[in-house]
Amino acid sequence: MNQHMPPALAPARPRSIADLGLPATMLQDILLKTMFRRSLERASELSEAMSIPVPLVQDLIDTARQLKMIESLGSLTSSGMEEMRFALSDLGKARALDALAQSEYYGAVPVPLEHFAAQSERQSIKNVTITAEKLAQSMGHLVLPKDLLRHLGPAITSGRSVLLYGPPGNGKSSISNGIRDALGDHVYVPRAISYGGQIITVFDPVVHTEVESPEQATSTLRRVAGFDHRYVCCQRPAVITGGELELSMLDLSYNPVARTYTAPLQMKATGGIFIVDDLGRQAEPPQALINRWIVPMEASYDILALQSGEKFVVPFDTLVIFSTNFHPNDIFDQAALRRVFFKLKIDGPTKEEFLRIFALVAKAKKMPLDEATLLHLITKKYPEVDNVYANFHAPFLIDQMMAICNFEGLSPQMSPDLIDRAWENLYVKKEAIVH
Repeated sequence: MNQHMPPALAPARPRSIADLGLPATMLQDILLKTMFRRSLERASELSEAMSIPVPLVQDLIDTARQLKMIESLGSLTSSGMEEMRFALSDLGKARALDALAQSEYYGAVPVPLEHFAAQSERQSIKNVTITAEKLAQSMGHLVLPKDLLRHLGPAITSGRSVLLYGPPGNGKSSISNGIRDALGDHVYVPRAISYGGQIITVFDPVVHTEVESPEQATSTLRRVAGFDHRYVCCQRPAVITGGELELSMLDLSYNPVARTYTAPLQMKATGGIFIVDDLGRQAEPPQALINRWIVPMEASYDILALQSGEKFVVPFDTLVIFSTNFHPNDIFDQAALRRVFFKLKIDGPTKEEFLRIFALVAKAKKMPLDEATLLHLITKKYPEVDNVYANFHAPFLIDQMMAICNFEGLSPQMSPDLIDRAWENLYVKKEAIVH
C-alpha cells in the first residue's frame, strides 16, 4: 500500500473567490467576524486564520472597503515597507455583530458540501489496497488464529462492513486497532463544510491526527502551488466507540449558543474506519444500531437533518467494524446480518498459542518464566475451567503476580503459589451471598 497518496488527490489550492464555491455574503461575514473576534489587522494574519490564500483575502478586504465596512490604517513605518493594516469601521463592526448573532462561526472558510463529496470520492477507503505483508506487519505483536489474516485482508480492502465476534478477551479490539494501523496513508479532512448557509465543523483533533502532506515535503514549485488549506492533511481517521455509543451521536449536533453544527462520528470517520467495540453493551439495542447503518453501508451515502428538519445527503465512505462477545444470531435478525458483508469469528487460543502469548507477555514485562509454574497452570488450573484459554489471561495473571511481588518486596518471579493466588482473581466462585 502506498504510504503517500498521489499529489493529484490533494484538493487544489483556490485561485479565485469563485473557486471557494461559497456565497459572497457568507465570505464577507466570515472576514468581518474573524477580524472582530480575533482583532486581526493584516491580510497575512487573516489568510492564516481563514485558511485561504492572501490574494483572496485581499480581494475580500477590497470589496469590504468599497462597502465602507473596513478602513485602512496604513503601515507602522514611515517607509511603508510594513504590511498594510486594516480595521473595521463602525458599519463593519455593526455588520460583524449582526452576523455573529446569526452564527458565532468565524475563522477557516468552510468547504461546500459538493466539494467535500468530490474530495471524499477521490480519497475513498474503497481505493485502499492493503497487502498481506502490510497487514501482517500491523498485527505482528499479536498471536492470531490460523488463517485469520487470509480472511481479514479481503474484508478490509472491500471497504465494506465487518463483524468480529467470539468469546471475550481474545483480541477483537486489538485486531480492530491493527486494521487501523495497516491503512497507513493519509486523507484531507475539511475543517468545516457548508450546506444551505449552515456551518458544520468536521476536523476534530481528538479523531484526526495531522501529518505533513507530500505537497509540503516535495519541490519548491509544488510548495508554492500547495493545496487547499481549508483541509487538514491527516492520517486516515479511526473513530472508536464502545458502550457509550448512542444513536444521537450519529446525528448532527447543534450548538444553540454558537448556532453551528458538529459533524456526527461517522462523518468524522470519512475515508477511514469506524469501530463499534463491545456491541451489545450499549444502551441502544444492537438491532437499532445496525438499522441506522443499513442504508449508508449499502448505498455509500448518509442522510442528515438540520434543526429546521431539512434533510440532505452526505458521503458515507467508512469501513465499519463491529466487535461483539455475543453470537450474531442473538443480537441481529437475518436481514441485518445479510447487510454485514464479512463475519469473522475470533476464537480463543489453543494451548500452544496461549503458551506463546504467555511467554511474549512475560518477556515484555520482564517476568522470568518458570517451567514448574507453567506446568502447574496447564495441568492443575485450566482443567478447572475445561481448558478454555483466552488471550487476556496471560497479561492478567502476570500482572497479578507482579503486584504480589511488589507488595511483598520480592523481585519479579512466578511460582505455583503465586499462580494460585492470581487465579483467585481471574474467576469469581459462584456462590450465594446471604444478606
